[in-house]
Amino acid sequence: MALRLKYALILLAAVAWVALSVKLSQPWLQELSKPLGFGLALFIIAFIAYVPGFMNAFLIGSILSDRRPSRRHFDHLPDVCVLVACYNESENIADTLVSLAAQDYPGRAEVVVIDDGSTDDSLSIARRQARLLSNDRVSIRVLAQRRNGGKSKALNRGFAETSQALVVTVDGDSYLRTDALRKIVERFLSDPPGTVAVAGSVLVRNSRENWLSRSQEWDYFHGIAAVKRMQSMYHGTLVAQGAFSLYTREALQQVGGWPECVGEDIVVSWALLETGARIGYCEDACLFTKVPTRLGQFSRQRQRWSRGLMEAFARHWKLLFKPRMTTLFIWWNLLFLPLDLVYTLAFLPGIVLALFGYYWIAGIMTLLVLPLAAIWNIVIFRVQRRMFHAQDLRVRRNFAGFLFYSVGYTMILQPVCVMGYFAELFRLRKSWGTK
Repeated sequence: MALRLKYALILLAAVAWVALSVKLSQPWLQELSKPLGFGLALFIIAFIAYVPGFMNAFLIGSILSDRRPSRRHFDHLPDVCVLVACYNESENIADTLVSLAAQDYPGRAEVVVIDDGSTDDSLSIARRQARLLSNDRVSIRVLAQRRNGGKSKALNRGFAETSQALVVTVDGDSYLRTDALRKIVERFLSDPPGTVAVAGSVLVRNSRENWLSRSQEWDYFHGIAAVKRMQSMYHGTLVAQGAFSLYTREALQQVGGWPECVGEDIVVSWALLETGARIGYCEDACLFTKVPTRLGQFSRQRQRWSRGLMEAFARHWKLLFKPRMTTLFIWWNLLFLPLDLVYTLAFLPGIVLALFGYYWIAGIMTLLVLPLAAIWNIVIFRVQRRMFHAQDLRVRRNFAGFLFYSVGYTMILQPVCVMGYFAELFRLRKSWGTK
């Protein structure tokens, strides 16, 4: 089936689900209109039930019908440079470089560590590892910034001092599977013409540390992976994340490299999309990263992501009106602001009201969104598990983390996102780091 026809049919099915939701929710709407008025009641219900229902239905249809071209195998691959922006990663940078030196890449890879003014031992550790690990296939060198200037400046410094046609970014707290570099380049070479970037698969390495990291394991394994699969299916992954992505040098030069902002990866991705280019996703090029284990760290990271989204809209709002399938997901992201606001300011207070017997906002009707959410979780779990098994990986048992991810995770995540939106709106001081 042609992709555009598949897109239209899935879109139609998602709209039909919304129409059914609207019909079933009429008693709820009438009840909530009594204390709040019709307009506000409709707004709240739309972003508690209608919009999430549409998103879940579209995700399910897309994942079930995804039949992307196979990733081809190549005996030899082009030279590539790997830029590793590093700031205060003394506990992690050695492992990151060990994993890069162990890659089975059938070509030459130049790894460039850009130490961004670290105040710990990151620079000396990176230099020592560069001497120990460089080999015939992977050479490692280290650049030192005099003072911390942010990730964008670090990446642009490394970009300026390399020349390979393909550029890969890797975070300094990550660990790559031995085939990750090979697979992401093979995916790029196998993808349709016009592809200028490919996002790798980022998974959680430290998921056993505490309840917060356990729940994030499912966020990366389910939520983020599902969205990237869906978006790449329609030729427009919205974020080639800085943690692990491939870009063509020509495309990066065309948009002026990484912009100086806290959401440099989403902003540069949208700049590439604005040129009409395609961004893909390689679901089996796996990198494992360390996620925040403290609420303060987690809050700063997700606020930065939210601010990055607003930065992307401020610079590339014209994407809202670009005639391509990906435009749906630009509008989708625009809806995150009211979604998060309604959840934080209406649904969470509605749960409190329900505890006292007032079911205006959170009540029996809100349970109707649960079956679709359950189906979505089952579908993406089966797809991701199949990908894991193909690589001789095993999905670790993490029921407690999944339970919190399903029930309580959004109660932390969405209020934190709202804080990020307001921080950007009121132009509060920006900081890239979460350490």
